[in-house]
Amino acid sequence: MKFLVDAQLPLSLKSWLRKQGHDAIHTRDLPRENLSGDFFIIDLAEKENRIIITKDSDFLKAHLINAGC
Repeated sequence: MKFLVDAQLPLSLKSWLRKQGHDAIHTRDLPRENLSGDFFIIDLAEKENRIIITKDSDFLKAHLINAGC
């Protein structure tokens, strides 16, 4: 599975996921690092078929708005 770990979660979660055999990145790996906007993160996750791991409830709202739901 492929994951994208959001800014408020530790880098160690990315490391743990990788040790479990998953493809995982953290927002710190992105060009704007933790300043990456929600829509950029959602778009990247959709393009790369990644599951976003976050504590941010705004992601679901942003995704639904972006998807036109």
